[in-house]
Amino acid sequence: KAISSLTIHESCSCFSSMASAMSMKASPVHPPKITTVKALVESTGSSSIPSFYNFTPYLRDEPIAGDAEDSVPIIDISLLVSGTPEQQSQIIHQLSKACSDWGCFMVINHDVTESLTKAMIASFQEFFDLPEEEKKEYQGNHVMDPIRCGTGFNPSMDKANYWRDFLKCFAHPEFHTPNKPAGFSEIALEFSKRNREVVTVLLKAISKSLGLEESYINKAANFELGLQLLAANYYPACPEPEKAIGIPAHYDHGLLTTLVNNGVSGLQVKHKEKWFNVNIPANVLFVQVADHLEILSNGKYKSISHRALVNNKATRMSIALAHGPALDTVMRPAPELVGNESDQPAYVEMTYREFLELQQTGRLSSKFRSDTEQSKAV
Repeated sequence: KAISSLTIHESCSCFSSMASAMSMKASPVHPPKITTVKALVESTGSSSIPSFYNFTPYLRDEPIAGDAEDSVPIIDISLLVSGTPEQQSQIIHQLSKACSDWGCFMVINHDVTESLTKAMIASFQEFFDLPEEEKKEYQGNHVMDPIRCGTGFNPSMDKANYWRDFLKCFAHPEFHTPNKPAGFSEIALEFSKRNREVVTVLLKAISKSLGLEESYINKAANFELGLQLLAANYYPACPEPEKAIGIPAHYDHGLLTTLVNNGVSGLQVKHKEKWFNVNIPANVLFVQVADHLEILSNGKYKSISHRALVNNKATRMSIALAHGPALDTVMRPAPELVGNESDQPAYVEMTYREFLELQQTGRLSSKFRSDTEQSKAV
C-alpha cells in the first residue's frame, strides 16, 4: 500500500500544538520589542500579565487526573546493567508496557548523580541571571543554530506568547555551549554525557522489547552520530497563572527525552484522555518516548503529549535532553514491525534534519502519519 502524505505535530521542548495556532489567533500583536519573560517580571512587578501572554484555548477545561489515579511507571535501570537474566527480562517487559501504555517513565538508580544535576541547574540559573545584553549574544532563529537563547516557543510563528525563556545547545555529535557563566561548559558536557549513557542502555532494552536485535535502534538511527539537544526552560512565577502557559500541549522530536527540574511542579502528561501532574523526585530522570521512536516502532510505542503550566509562587526550571538520530539519517518503521495488511508503514520517511526544518517552519501539523487520501507532505 503506497504511503502518500504526512501530517506532523510540532515538538518541544525541547520543542507546538493545535493549541498554538488557536493561541496565535486569540493573542494581540506582540509589541515591536520582544523582551524575555524574566526581564518583564523583574522590570514591572505587576499583578497582571500583558495581554499578549494570554493563552485562551481550553487550558483548564480538560480533565485533570486525581492523585489516587494511575502513576507513571518506574524503571530500575541498574537491573538492566547488572541484574540477573530474569531481572533483565522483567525490566524489558516493564519498559515495553511503559512505552506502549504511557509513553513515559521514571528512571531510578542511574549514573547521573544528584550533585551533577544540582550543578547543572545552578549553572543554567547563572546563565538566565546574566544581563539581557549578554544573553542576546546567543540569540538564534534557525533550528540548526547550535546555540539558541530566546523566549516563547517559536517567536517568529507564535508571537512569543508563552511564559518561558529558554537556552538550547547542541551537545552531540559536536558540543556547543555559551562561554559564560564560568564552568558552564564543563558541567554541561558531563551532564550530557551521563544522560546519553543512560539513554544508550535504555535504547538497547527497548530494541529487545520490540523483538529486535539489541543494537537495532542504535544502528537504524545512526545513534553514534545522533543529535543530542540540551535545553533549559525557565518559567518565572506568573501573577496570573490561570491565563498563561509555559508550553502548550506538544510532543518531542527524537527517540527519547530525559528531563529533570528544580523541584517546582508544572509538568503534565496526557494519559487516557486526562492530564496527569508529574512530580519528579530528586535524583530521578523522567523519560519520554519521542516522535522518532514512535516512527521506528511503527506506532507500537507512542510519543506522549505533555505541557508545562506556570504558578504564582516560584520560578520553575526544567532541563531536557533530546536524544535523536543522526541528522541525515532517514527514519522509517523497522521492516520487522511491518508485516500484514494491518501493519503497513504508518509514517512517511524523511531525514531527521528534514523533520526539524519542517517543524521549525510550521509546515508540520497534528501527527506525522501517512494519509492515503492526500498526496503532499505539507
